[in-house]
Amino acid sequence: MTEPATIATEDPEAPDSRACLAAYYADLAAAFDTGFEVSRSLDPQAADMRPPRGAFLVARTGGRAVGCVGLKGTGAPVAEIKRLWIAPEARGRGLARRLMTAAEREARALGITRLRLETNRALTGAIALYRATGWTEIPAFNDEPYAHHWFEKRL
Repeated sequence: MTEPATIATEDPEAPDSRACLAAYYADLAAAFDTGFEVSRSLDPQAADMRPPRGAFLVARTGGRAVGCVGLKGTGAPVAEIKRLWIAPEARGRGLARRLMTAAEREARALGITRLRLETNRALTGAIALYRATGWTEIPAFNDEPYAHHWFEKRL
């Protein structure tokens, strides 16, 4: 039987957070037809993913980090979801949905009323998740070079 994952808020620069992000970037480089270089992306600053502006969540199974998501705050009632990632061996168990739900809960606690995100067309599973959980596709709200889809959700 698989041990259930725990989800906790962590510093985005903690070792497990950084390991999750490094694995996420490697997955993007393999998935995108143009590859992925974090230096070309609109990468959030760590301070924007710490309270009181935002949050960074890490999922663990058996003490091992297997997923993450960032909530990039701006100080306004609108924030962005960033860097949703699940380790390959932990996929297909609803963990991405749980991380997104936890991020929405954190957002509400910070007074955020609207969330936005962008994603690449290659991330079909993520796109399906967003659509299935009440996200609406909207016009581009930033110049992220790797994005093809932009979404919003009112909380």
